[in-house]
Amino acid sequence: MHVPDGFINAPVSAVAGVVAAGAVAVSLKGARRELDERTAPLAGLVAAFIFAVQMLNFPVAAGTSGHLLGGALAAILVGPYTGVLCISVVLLMQGILFADGGLTALGVNILDMGVVTTVVAYALFRGLVRVLPRTRRSTTAASFVAALVSVPAAAVAFTLMYWVGGTTDIPIGKVFTAMAGVHVLIGIGEAVITALTVGAVIAVRPDLVHGARGLTAPLKLRVDGELVDAPAPAREPVAAASRSHRGVWATGLASALLLAGVVSFYASANPDGLEKVATDQGIDKQAKDHAAKDSPLADYGVKDVSDARLSGGLAGVIGVGATLVVGSGAFYVVSRRRRTNDDPVGSDSGSGSRSGEKV
Repeated sequence: MHVPDGFINAPVSAVAGVVAAGAVAVSLKGARRELDERTAPLAGLVAAFIFAVQMLNFPVAAGTSGHLLGGALAAILVGPYTGVLCISVVLLMQGILFADGGLTALGVNILDMGVVTTVVAYALFRGLVRVLPRTRRSTTAASFVAALVSVPAAAVAFTLMYWVGGTTDIPIGKVFTAMAGVHVLIGIGEAVITALTVGAVIAVRPDLVHGARGLTAPLKLRVDGELVDAPAPAREPVAAASRSHRGVWATGLASALLLAGVVSFYASANPDGLEKVATDQGIDKQAKDHAAKDSPLADYGVKDVSDARLSGGLAGVIGVGATLVVGSGAFYVVSRRRRTNDDPVGSDSGSGSRSGEKV
């Protein structure tokens, strides 16, 4: 659903850019509460993984494909504020390096694919986990529903922006019907990918899933016919926890590289939902060439590499690496600012636990 340059006029694109910049600023502040030195590298990995999965267009209807938007997945794994930043990093890398999504439409894309999907998905997710049983299965189910709804929500948001600032005179009812219809189908694919990923991480390290924190009920033991709380497990040694964390990170990175470097070659070549609607309804008449159309990586291929499989695979690997480096660096800086603000050197809080906190 990457909006190209020319679909939305300059004034509305500018307003969307201002709103998106404000959302990113708020997210930078909010992410300080979500990130620490353990989760910052994982947030960078989430951004790289979403970049990789977005290369895998899947067929949803005759002549149409869809791809992951990722807002729900990012919000559930690393938190809503960090989720907005993850999608923003992905969109920035795609726009600058791969000529995917217009540069003047970057604010539109961040607002639509980053802010709307993340806010809608996480709000629905939190509402569901409050009423469902506190289990890993219900958390995974809630992630499915949240992701499913987030995609048509983004389609509606685009339709509203087009209604206000569209560059072609097409009846808004036709655009809404076409966008909502195809993106409900794409939402099913989004929901499956999100639920499978969240479920897989929860099964291995539920403590690393932001949306699963505090959701699992205490383990119960049956003693003399009565259920009692099991003794709290001993804390995992720091060294062992670090090794486990690195294992999850390495597995996630290997998966992202495999998806972007190999599996992406087999993705559907059909236009995605927005492209198909734009062609069928004529809202692409004022589309403009991308400012980075001559980029060496434009259209997810390496320039002057004639073999399509090799060209696309190399581009995918480069994209994963660039997104990982930029995202991890940004999230590391945000987490450092949190530690600087919360635990200043020489403060009265002491070098150990905070005052009044049990350890």
